[in-house]
Amino acid sequence: MRRLLLFILVLGLLGTGAELLLLQHYEDAWQLAPLVLISVALILLGLHGVSAGRGTIRGIQALMALFIISGVAGAALHYNANSEFELEMNPALAGFELFRESLSGATPALAPGTMIELGLIGLAYTYRHPRLDDSVVAASKRQ
Repeated sequence: MRRLLLFILVLGLLGTGAELLLLQHYEDAWQLAPLVLISVALILLGLHGVSAGRGTIRGIQALMALFIISGVAGAALHYNANSEFELEMNPALAGFELFRESLSGATPALAPGTMIELGLIGLAYTYRHPRLDDSVVAASKRQ
Protein backbone atom coordinates (compact mmCIF):
# COMPACT_ATOMS: atom_id res chain seq x y z
CA MET A 1 0.00 0.00 0.00
CA ARG A 2 2.87 2.36 0.85
CA ARG A 3 4.39 1.95 -2.64
CA LEU A 4 1.02 2.64 -4.24
CA LEU A 5 0.68 5.88 -2.25
CA LEU A 6 4.18 6.90 -3.34
CA PHE A 7 3.34 6.15 -6.98
CA ILE A 8 0.10 8.16 -6.75
CA LEU A 9 1.98 11.04 -5.11
CA VAL A 10 4.66 11.16 -7.82
CA LEU A 11 2.04 10.87 -10.57
CA GLY A 12 0.02 13.68 -8.98
CA LEU A 13 3.09 15.90 -8.61
CA LEU A 14 4.07 15.41 -12.24
CA GLY A 15 0.54 15.99 -13.53
CA THR A 16 -0.12 19.04 -11.38
CA GLY A 17 3.27 20.52 -12.19
CA ALA A 18 2.71 20.04 -15.92
CA GLU A 19 -0.76 21.58 -15.72
CA LEU A 20 0.52 24.63 -13.83
CA LEU A 21 3.26 25.13 -16.40
CA LEU A 22 0.79 24.81 -19.28
CA LEU A 23 -1.49 27.36 -17.58
CA GLN A 24 1.52 29.66 -17.18
CA HIS A 25 0.96 29.76 -13.44
CA TYR A 26 4.17 31.72 -12.79
CA GLU A 27 3.30 35.41 -13.22
CA ASP A 28 4.21 36.39 -9.65
CA ALA A 29 5.77 34.93 -6.50
CA TRP A 30 2.46 33.63 -5.16
CA GLN A 31 1.88 31.70 -8.36
CA LEU A 32 5.39 30.26 -8.25
CA ALA A 33 4.91 28.77 -4.78
CA PRO A 34 3.18 25.54 -5.88
CA LEU A 35 5.69 25.02 -8.71
CA VAL A 36 8.59 25.44 -6.28
CA LEU A 37 6.99 23.07 -3.76
CA ILE A 38 6.36 20.47 -6.46
CA SER A 39 9.96 20.74 -7.72
CA VAL A 40 11.38 20.39 -4.22
CA ALA A 41 9.08 17.42 -3.56
CA LEU A 42 10.23 15.62 -6.71
CA ILE A 43 13.87 16.18 -5.79
CA LEU A 44 13.29 15.04 -2.19
CA LEU A 45 11.39 11.96 -3.34
CA GLY A 46 14.26 11.17 -5.71
CA LEU A 47 16.69 11.39 -2.79
CA HIS A 48 14.33 9.26 -0.74
CA GLY A 49 14.33 6.65 -3.50
CA VAL A 50 18.12 6.51 -3.43
CA SER A 51 18.51 6.60 0.34
CA ALA A 52 15.29 6.09 2.27
CA GLY A 53 16.15 7.22 5.75
CA ARG A 54 14.64 8.98 8.70
CA GLY A 55 15.82 12.39 7.40
CA THR A 56 14.12 12.12 4.01
CA ILE A 57 10.92 10.87 5.62
CA ARG A 58 10.84 13.79 8.05
CA GLY A 59 11.62 16.10 5.14
CA ILE A 60 8.68 14.69 3.19
CA GLN A 61 6.41 15.18 6.20
CA ALA A 62 7.48 18.82 6.59
CA LEU A 63 7.10 19.48 2.89
CA MET A 64 3.65 17.90 2.78
CA ALA A 65 2.57 20.19 5.64
CA LEU A 66 3.70 23.09 3.45
CA PHE A 67 1.64 21.65 0.60
CA ILE A 68 -1.46 21.78 2.78
CA ILE A 69 -0.73 25.35 3.87
CA SER A 70 -0.10 26.29 0.24
CA GLY A 71 -3.43 24.79 -0.80
CA VAL A 72 -5.37 26.73 1.83
CA ALA A 73 -3.55 29.96 0.95
CA GLY A 74 -4.09 29.35 -2.77
CA ALA A 75 -7.81 28.80 -2.32
CA ALA A 76 -8.04 32.07 -0.37
CA LEU A 77 -6.05 33.93 -3.04
CA HIS A 78 -8.17 32.51 -5.87
CA TYR A 79 -11.39 33.32 -4.02
CA ASN A 80 -10.27 36.89 -3.23
CA ALA A 81 -9.23 37.52 -6.83
CA ASN A 82 -12.62 36.28 -8.04
CA SER A 83 -14.47 38.40 -5.46
CA GLU A 84 -12.62 41.53 -6.55
CA PHE A 85 -13.38 40.79 -10.19
CA GLU A 86 -17.06 40.10 -9.51
CA LEU A 87 -17.40 43.32 -7.51
CA GLU A 88 -15.80 45.29 -10.35
CA MET A 89 -18.30 43.77 -12.77
CA ASN A 90 -21.28 44.18 -10.45
CA PRO A 91 -20.73 46.37 -7.36
CA ALA A 92 -24.22 45.49 -6.06
CA LEU A 93 -23.25 41.86 -5.40
CA ALA A 94 -23.16 40.88 -1.73
CA GLY A 95 -23.72 37.98 0.60
CA PHE A 96 -24.38 34.51 -0.77
CA GLU A 97 -24.65 35.77 -4.34
CA LEU A 98 -21.11 37.21 -4.17
CA PHE A 99 -19.89 34.01 -2.52
CA ARG A 100 -21.44 31.82 -5.24
CA GLU A 101 -20.13 33.99 -8.07
CA SER A 102 -16.67 34.09 -6.49
CA LEU A 103 -16.49 30.31 -6.25
CA SER A 104 -17.46 29.90 -9.89
CA GLY A 105 -15.36 32.79 -11.22
CA ALA A 106 -12.67 32.84 -13.88
CA THR A 107 -9.99 31.62 -11.48
CA PRO A 108 -10.89 28.15 -10.20
CA ALA A 109 -11.26 28.86 -6.48
CA LEU A 110 -11.05 25.23 -5.41
CA ALA A 111 -8.20 24.17 -7.73
CA PRO A 112 -5.55 24.75 -5.02
CA GLY A 113 -7.25 21.92 -3.16
CA THR A 114 -5.05 19.68 -5.31
CA MET A 115 -2.09 20.82 -3.20
CA ILE A 116 -3.99 19.80 -0.06
CA GLU A 117 -4.78 16.43 -1.60
CA LEU A 118 -1.14 15.83 -2.58
CA GLY A 119 -0.03 16.85 0.91
CA LEU A 120 -2.43 14.38 2.50
CA ILE A 121 -1.27 11.58 0.19
CA GLY A 122 2.34 12.35 1.13
CA LEU A 123 1.50 12.32 4.83
CA ALA A 124 -0.37 9.02 4.39
CA TYR A 125 2.75 7.61 2.71
CA THR A 126 4.93 8.56 5.69
CA TYR A 127 2.39 7.60 8.37
CA ARG A 128 4.00 5.03 10.70
CA HIS A 129 6.78 4.54 8.18
CA PRO A 130 9.01 1.64 9.28
CA ARG A 131 12.14 3.81 9.05
CA LEU A 132 10.72 6.04 11.80
CA ASP A 133 10.41 3.11 14.22
CA ASP A 134 13.51 3.08 16.45
CA SER A 135 13.31 -0.69 17.00
CA VAL A 136 13.33 -1.37 13.25
CA VAL A 137 16.25 1.03 12.71
CA ALA A 138 18.23 -0.58 15.56
CA ALA A 139 17.56 -4.10 14.23
CA SER A 140 18.72 -3.16 10.73
CA LYS A 141 21.97 -1.73 12.12
CA ARG A 142 22.71 -5.01 13.98
CA GLN A 143 22.41 -7.06 10.81
